[in-house]
Amino acid sequence: MAKKGDVVVGLDIGTTKICAIVGEKTQTGIDIVGIGSSHSTGLKKGVVINIDSTVESIKKAVEEAELMAGTEISSVYCGISGGHIKGLNSHGIVAVKDKEVREMDVRRVLDAAKAIAIPLDREVIHIIPQEYVVDHQGGIKDPLGMSGVRLEAKVHIVTGAVSSAQNIIKCANRTGLNVSDIVLQQIASSEAVLSPDEKELGVALVDIGGGTTDIAIFSNGSIVHTAVLSLGGNHITNDLAVGLRTASQDAEKLKINYGCAMASMVNRDEKVEVQTVGQKHSRSYSKRTISEIIEPRVEEIFSLVQKEIIKSGHEDLLASGIVITGGSTLLKGMTELAEMIFDLPVKRSVPKGFGGILDIVSSPMYSTGVGLVLYGAKDHQNVKFKIREKNIYRKVKSRMMDWITEIF
Repeated sequence: MAKKGDVVVGLDIGTTKICAIVGEKTQTGIDIVGIGSSHSTGLKKGVVINIDSTVESIKKAVEEAELMAGTEISSVYCGISGGHIKGLNSHGIVAVKDKEVREMDVRRVLDAAKAIAIPLDREVIHIIPQEYVVDHQGGIKDPLGMSGVRLEAKVHIVTGAVSSAQNIIKCANRTGLNVSDIVLQQIASSEAVLSPDEKELGVALVDIGGGTTDIAIFSNGSIVHTAVLSLGGNHITNDLAVGLRTASQDAEKLKINYGCAMASMVNRDEKVEVQTVGQKHSRSYSKRTISEIIEPRVEEIFSLVQKEIIKSGHEDLLASGIVITGGSTLLKGMTELAEMIFDLPVKRSVPKGFGGILDIVSSPMYSTGVGLVLYGAKDHQNVKFKIREKNIYRKVKSRMMDWITEIF
C-alpha cells in the first residue's frame, strides 16, 4: 500500500466520464497504481449542470480507484474546461531596482503583466510565463540573478467563470475530497502526451473529449495560445441518433464499434443491424452510411480547430505538426482526415512518462487524468482548497494570487 504522502490523484471531470487516476511517487518518477471511472451525467459541454449527479459519479470513480490502489484518497487535482475558458497573452514591464533581477522584481513584472481588465464573474486560473526580456535581451526562461535595469515579462493568462470553478470544488468537497489545485485540461493533457522537443519546435495539441475540444499551442517551449470549442464526441453520437432514428446509447455503441471518420475507408457492402426508436424490428444500414454521418461532424471540428490556430497567428510555427488525443480520437480515420484538413503531420498520442499499469491507462481517453497526476507530482504545495471552506470565492481568489509565486 502506498504511503499517503506519496500519492497523487488526478480527477478528470468530463462530460461523458469521470475518471480518478492514482499515482505513486517513486525514486524514478511516478507509477500509476489505480484507476476508477464512472459514467458522467451531471455535465454538459464540460460544465457542471447537476451537482448531485456529478457527486455520485465522482464517488463511484474514487471508490473504484481506492479499491484498486489499496489506499485512501483525500485530495485530488481537478481539471477544468468548457466554453467559458478564455486565454490571452499579456506583457509587463518594470525597472530593476538594484540592477540585478531578484525574486521581488519577477513578482512585480508578473503583477504588471496580469494587470488587465477582467469581468467580475471571471477569475484567473493560470498565469504562465512565456519568456522574460532583460534590457532588450529576449528568450530568457529564468531571469533571477541577471544584471539589467529593465525587466519585461510575456505571459499567457487563462481565465474562466468563477461559478464553474466553485461548482467543481463543491462537487469534490461533497464527496469528502480536498481540491489540491484546479488545472486547465489541455495543460494537464500536454504533461502526459507532449515531449519537450515538440513544445520547443512548435506543436498544437487537440484534445477531443465528449463535450468539448481543447486546444493548446506551444512554441519555443512555452504555451502561446489556449482555446476551448464546445464541440466533441457527444455531437457525433447525437448525429447518429438522429440520422439513424435510434436511441443515444445505441448510437454510442455504433460509433465505438463501427464508426469511421472517413467514409472512403469503409466498405459499402458491410451491413449492421440498428434498433430504431418506436419500431419492433431493427433496420439494416451499411457501415458506409454510418461513416457518412460521422465524417461531416469530425470535419467541422477539425475545421474550427484550424480556424482557431489561424486566428492565433501561430500557424507557421507548428514544426512538430498536430497532436490529437482524447477519447473521441479512438475513431478510425481521425488521423487521416486531420492530415487532409490541416495539411500538416498529425499523430494520435497516448499518455507516457510514467510506470505502473501501462496496459490499462495507455489510451487517449486517459490523457487528461494521467496529465493531472504528472502535474500534481511536480507541485509540492499543501492543499489549497479545504473541505467545507466557508468562503470558497475568497479561497479561489487567494489561490490564484499564489500561482504567481508557485512558478518559482
